[in-house]
Amino acid sequence: MQTVFTIQTAGQGLYEFTRHVSGWLADGGAGDGVLTLFVRHTSCSLLIQENADPEVQDDLRAFFHRLVPPTTDPSMSYLRHTYEGPDDMPAHIKAAMMPVSLSIPVRDGRMMTGTWQGIYLFEHRNAPHSRQVAAAVS
Repeated sequence: MQTVFTIQTAGQGLYEFTRHVSGWLADGGAGDGVLTLFVRHTSCSLLIQENADPEVQDDLRAFFHRLVPPTTDPSMSYLRHTYEGPDDMPAHIKAAMMPVSLSIPVRDGRMMTGTWQGIYLFEHRNAPHSRQVAAAVS
């Protein structure tokens, strides 16, 4: 069982798509197995994170922005890949630091995630993008 989720982003931030995945699993009659999610881009990431308090997502975004600022920040002057904008190389660095794939156990067609866990695409670029996440259950 495979599909591709398309997630529209409006710039940097975390975009939850847990419900889309849960619905696909339920509609497809998935039984037991392992769900693999894989983002098909090099400047965004996938995360499982708390979905109860939006401040968690705000703080994560702020932390990674502070950790890896845009190339216009003097501390990033050593970077050479800058022709796609000041957020491009920092986006690649963030994507190298965070997962681009996730494995989630599935039982009776439901993800075995915790109560407060959600699945997020973490967009690292400033501009809106259409991102694809490949999904497979085996």
